[in-house]
Amino acid sequence: MTAFWTEADYDDHELVQLVRDAKSGLTAIIALHSTHLGPGAGGTRFWHYAEPGDAMRDALRLSRGMSYKNAMAGLPMGGGKAVILADADKTKTPEMLAAFADAVDALGGQYVTAEDVGISEADMAAVAERTQYVSGLPVDGEDAAGGDPGPFTALGIFHGIKAAVKHKLGKDSMEGVHVAIQGTGSVGGGVARLLAKEGAKLTLADIHEDRCEALAKEIGADTVASDAVMSVACDVFSPNALGAILDDEGLARLDCKIVAGGANNQLKRPEHGPMLAKRGILYAPDYVINAGGIISVTLEYLCRNKGAPCDINEVRKRIALIPGRLEQIWQESDTSGNSPDQVADKMAQELIGR
Repeated sequence: MTAFWTEADYDDHELVQLVRDAKSGLTAIIALHSTHLGPGAGGTRFWHYAEPGDAMRDALRLSRGMSYKNAMAGLPMGGGKAVILADADKTKTPEMLAAFADAVDALGGQYVTAEDVGISEADMAAVAERTQYVSGLPVDGEDAAGGDPGPFTALGIFHGIKAAVKHKLGKDSMEGVHVAIQGTGSVGGGVARLLAKEGAKLTLADIHEDRCEALAKEIGADTVASDAVMSVACDVFSPNALGAILDDEGLARLDCKIVAGGANNQLKRPEHGPMLAKRGILYAPDYVINAGGIISVTLEYLCRNKGAPCDINEVRKRIALIPGRLEQIWQESDTSGNSPDQVADKMAQELIGR
């Protein structure tokens, strides 16, 4: 693993910690980008990385994205992220989670963790047995905020896609609007179901073909192979799997008018945002449109610390503000000539004092 401070994605991160517990087999990275607005908040990703350097890049990029996401969502939290380096079989043990929880606890509240790819509510409950600095915990009742952040992320993306369609296509309805969705897990599947209810034409793709086919049958959508979805001629391409897909090759394959989805760090490098804009494709900055999940788990965490339940209506109210933030970004982009990602980055940087 190269020195993290030589990485292109190192951005004056306040803390980058390698966690190693030989007894449990845990190897993890905890990265805090900024605590200007509050404790660094962001989920833990459990993933097998072919190269350790890929894990470091993920931690650096994702933690910075959380700084921007939390700031733009108006939350009193900074940006942090953790990645647990899984083996090829993705072996996860209680001992490994316990060692990770102890590492989070040792930071004394600088970092608050929650679910991300490969981590479940049950995993977070196990972590919570050893540290209080955790959110996304199971909740009782439909009126309580918290638990799996996926459905809340999906709700925000759904609102954001509708806003993008109105801004770019001038349509107030999703009826007949063609959306190609990459990834049909908790987030992408939730987006698909919400869009289907509004009459959108959907094309789905996922590396888990059985899951994709089952969802397509449920909601009346078409499917394509996972490596073909970026080339589908559509109105909206919605990436909801892993990030860094908007690179030179990915941009060349796009045949859409809008990119709006929940994957983190969709742009491979900073130059790809302006390249997208030059092609006339409207981009919804990922950390703005996908903030629904962190809104939910942050409000859950803050309310729990006050000893009070968090009303889900407050979560929905805050998620409903996402389209307005996107519209502000797009209007500034139209006026200034800067791409939406550049506009959003500048706004976020100002909010975190950089």
